[in-house]
Amino acid sequence: MDRILFGDNQFFGINHMSEEKARQQAIAFRDVSAIVDTLRAAHKAGIDVFMCTTHDRVAEVADIVRANRGDWQGMKFYPCMPYAHKYANAVTELGYVDALRKFMPSGNMLDAAMRGGKALLTRDVRSAATLLIDAEMKPFEGLETPIVFLQNVVTDLLLGLGFFEAFRIFADHVERRYGAEAGFITMNLPALLPALESVGIRNPIVCANVNKIGFRMSGGIPAYRDALASRPARVIAMSVLASGAIPASEAIEWVVNEPYVQSILFGASSERNIRNTVELIRRFDGESVMA
Repeated sequence: MDRILFGDNQFFGINHMSEEKARQQAIAFRDVSAIVDTLRAAHKAGIDVFMCTTHDRVAEVADIVRANRGDWQGMKFYPCMPYAHKYANAVTELGYVDALRKFMPSGNMLDAAMRGGKALLTRDVRSAATLLIDAEMKPFEGLETPIVFLQNVVTDLLLGLGFFEAFRIFADHVERRYGAEAGFITMNLPALLPALESVGIRNPIVCANVNKIGFRMSGGIPAYRDALASRPARVIAMSVLASGAIPASEAIEWVVNEPYVQSILFGASSERNIRNTVELIRRFDGESVMA
């Protein structure tokens, strides 16, 4: 995995500390061209990974990248699924049948429909899950997607239900159909690691909040360190600034020195903030190596 990943929360009005800031960001990025310009700034700063939801406007971004490959050399997408609001909105606007048609994988519609029908008739969870994955991956056809993530709302629901086999189903399908590794976003890393191990997923890719004040880290920093001491994982640290509660320099200096952190995910609204964050990560990474 790349060391620095660029996220999309700021594009869709998500901010865990300030509803007003979230509203302002949603307005600023209501046009897809603003999203593309910011992503271009991240790419210019040396970031080659866009870790994103499967929001409809991300599909528009994917279309632009696909149509202008020469401008986006080395660019990779890490899709995070499912994006539940997308399905609810489509059903409201189009109805059930047309919403299903919209999300069907174009390459093998008949097969998808048959698998979906079987799922409805037999309650075959595996078939339903793989149909959903294929629908979510449709916008990324022809693009590089080496890692595909299960969103935390689903990961943590499955974790709470004890339905760990679903993690195996997800991992097997994205590997077999897309040649990708599965990633898991969670708010409870200490509980997730043994669950994944129980279904044969070892040294997993896990994205979780990791920050100096333990913001939204279930069990706190000691629990994360203890869990990763006994069960290794490739950890992507998100919310490293704790939604702005920690100054950037202080936050990044701390997180690069957490030995289990392999990658750092951040979002930013301006080229200046992107450049400053990248420079801080690289500077403190260098100091960590020298130490």
